[in-house]
Amino acid sequence: MAHDYDLIVIGSGPAGERGAVAAASLGRRALVVERAPEPGGAAVHTGTLPSKTLRETAVFLSGREHREVYGVGVTIDESLFVPKLLSRKKAVVRLEVERIKRAFSAAGIELVRGSARVSGPHEVRIDSEHGERVVSGERILVATGSVPFRPPEIPWGDPDVEDSDTILQLESMPKELVVLGGGVIGCEYASIFASLGVKVTLVDKRNELLPFLDRDMSEALRVSFVAMGVDVRFEDSPEKIAREHGRMVVTLKRGGRVLCDKLLFCGGRSGATTGLCLEEVGVKLGVRGSVAVDEQFRSSVPSILAAGDVIGFPALASTSMEQGRLAVRYAFGGKPASPQESSLSKLLPYGIYTIPEVSCVGLSEEDAIEKGLDVVAGKGDFDHNARAKINGFSMGFVKLVFERGSRKLVGAHAIGDHATELIHIGQVLIGTGATVDAVDGAVFNYPTLSECIKHAAHDALMRWPE
Repeated sequence: MAHDYDLIVIGSGPAGERGAVAAASLGRRALVVERAPEPGGAAVHTGTLPSKTLRETAVFLSGREHREVYGVGVTIDESLFVPKLLSRKKAVVRLEVERIKRAFSAAGIELVRGSARVSGPHEVRIDSEHGERVVSGERILVATGSVPFRPPEIPWGDPDVEDSDTILQLESMPKELVVLGGGVIGCEYASIFASLGVKVTLVDKRNELLPFLDRDMSEALRVSFVAMGVDVRFEDSPEKIAREHGRMVVTLKRGGRVLCDKLLFCGGRSGATTGLCLEEVGVKLGVRGSVAVDEQFRSSVPSILAAGDVIGFPALASTSMEQGRLAVRYAFGGKPASPQESSLSKLLPYGIYTIPEVSCVGLSEEDAIEKGLDVVAGKGDFDHNARAKINGFSMGFVKLVFERGSRKLVGAHAIGDHATELIHIGQVLIGTGATVDAVDGAVFNYPTLSECIKHAAHDALMRWPE
């Protein structure tokens, strides 16, 4: 049966864009449907880029990296900060939207604005300002991303209650902020606002920050937060959220009341599948509307694929890009281009844009031990790094985890300025089977932060059991 397109992509975020471009590179006809006025999805418009732009603006305007080194005192003009932030955010978004449009045009990908719903294993109905259009495709890729989870017990009607999307539309800086939820998004915003002098209270039900991290990283992040003035409250949650004398008051279950100007709820996100009619055509949905997929990103209906935030964890732009590309490779090529490509694609780094940054790839020390591996870990501290001293980076370290028997690197972790850049060296070392001896014997430029990787390997060797 002939179809209008080889691939119909619903959503133009990282997974949708990369999937469509991958199809075009294989000589396939691709159509991308996007309901928003411009392509890019949440990553460009409400999530990744805007929040990271906020972070970099906060770091720059707060003078965090330079005030201790050069004795520069920085005072933030609150009346100017928000306009400058919004202006910078718009500029970054505009540039990225233009890049995506050029990529689609160069690849011969058709982009249509409209709301899509799946009406069959190979059929999509598109509602646009020009009416309804029905198209068919050999494969359909659902890449609609996610939306903030909004539980009913939170008073969303209050203008000072925000989620991770609406907080980016703030019109003025709050004096006091309560962040409910210590996940990735909650931690990022808590540190960003704290760096700008906002009094931040971070409340989380768990007993540690980001428990999927190596424990040393999680604890170092907590210590950094406390040093910035963040009031971190573990194993607690709100019992009541109300207004008293015009201010928000959060009453906590473990006792105590916290007053704030703004409340930010970061309780995770839900798959953006409402209105797609996926279940009606037999697609099985998982937790919070996510699409259940197999290892080749096929849903319970083989012709319907899904990738990106809509399939759940880890829900990062970087992983979404790879998922979209691999989904199309599997669908039209049968397998990735090479065994190396397949294995490396499973070794995905995590970048957490808190202040300071945290990043990791491979196994944590705890996970490795739980898997039965005999491991040796080593650290390379910023305190002993010349480049860190030059730049004034006061806190940070790299941690490497090696398997004792094979001597190979199985996990790399970093916290501090530029951690999300440093981690890629660890990613390649793990992927190529580098040993502790190879890393320790490598020559790194001096002075560079990358030397922390060499120092971590040397530290591991110093700890190596006879």
